[in-house]
Amino acid sequence: MQAFVMHNIGETGFVEKEEPEPGPNDAIVRPTKGLVCTSDVHTVHGAIGERDDITLGHEVVGVVDSVGDEVEDFTAGDRVAVGAITPDWGSLAAQDGHPSQSGGALGGWKFANVKDGIFAEYVHVNEADANLAAIPAGVADEAAVYVTDMMSTGFAAAENADIPMGGTVAVFAQGPVGLMATQGAALQGAGHIIAVETVPQRQDLARTYGADDIVDYEDGDPVEQILALTDGEGVDAAIEALGSSTTLEQCVAVTRPGGTISNVGYHGEGEFVRIPREEWGVGMAEKDIVTDLCPGGRARLRRLLRLLDTGRVDPTPMTTHEFAFEETDEAFELMESKEDDIIKPLIDFTQGQ
Repeated sequence: MQAFVMHNIGETGFVEKEEPEPGPNDAIVRPTKGLVCTSDVHTVHGAIGERDDITLGHEVVGVVDSVGDEVEDFTAGDRVAVGAITPDWGSLAAQDGHPSQSGGALGGWKFANVKDGIFAEYVHVNEADANLAAIPAGVADEAAVYVTDMMSTGFAAAENADIPMGGTVAVFAQGPVGLMATQGAALQGAGHIIAVETVPQRQDLARTYGADDIVDYEDGDPVEQILALTDGEGVDAAIEALGSSTTLEQCVAVTRPGGTISNVGYHGEGEFVRIPREEWGVGMAEKDIVTDLCPGGRARLRRLLRLLDTGRVDPTPMTTHEFAFEETDEAFELMESKEDDIIKPLIDFTQGQ
């Protein structure tokens, strides 16, 4: 089969690999739609170290091709969403309530990290009964693929932010995860949502997904702007969806005492992130900093798919570009450059079939 891989840091390309085979509890999925993530670009540039011809990608939906003898809930031909995070559900971390961390820090993140990812003609999925979810008949693949990561991660940011009903929240960065955090904050009942973004197209989408005010950092210090919008009080919660030490500092600065800073940004550069000492109350301002890796598992995927099936959420406006599988390299280049107003590129594995 053909697979799009990271040869080594900074170098990608297509190679031929053996088709994977399922273990007793596993499944093999034929992809139909996939998405390129900025974290894929971080990986290629060495954020998690050297990799040797590892297949890239982690956001995919498709059709079950085969399953292991012990798989009970899926059979060949089923349309499924594959969690971007595929934990080992029997691990100590999972039993302790943190399945995404199974096998060590970030251990539930297997695709394009410790095993081949999804940009291939066939994808191996461990623990299929737990890590796959059936796609409802009324949900198109190009929408369903968003539950695998962007919706799960963005909504987790809002869930972890502990936003009071009617409360205030600032969401820093309106990329795909930030946009879904904005949507998640609206679904959680936030009364005032402030989105921090400078790109006009993303500002418009932020309003679509529930933002009441837009703070453009090119117009001045976003901390000062947010404090002005909240009569100097700051927000109940701030969400960091970029992966920047600067925005994390700003999140701490705009959050009122007793509030929550929810970080889902991928901090792929630098040795440290910083916390502003005074705004942190020299360590005693009762501001919680919580983090999360995209929650996985069938139960969560099913809930997110229900939001699509009922029409409460439509993530597809974030898809700005579409490529055939053979053009995955072009999608990566565009995702890195962020040119042509790209937000999210969709890979269509079915083109030419």
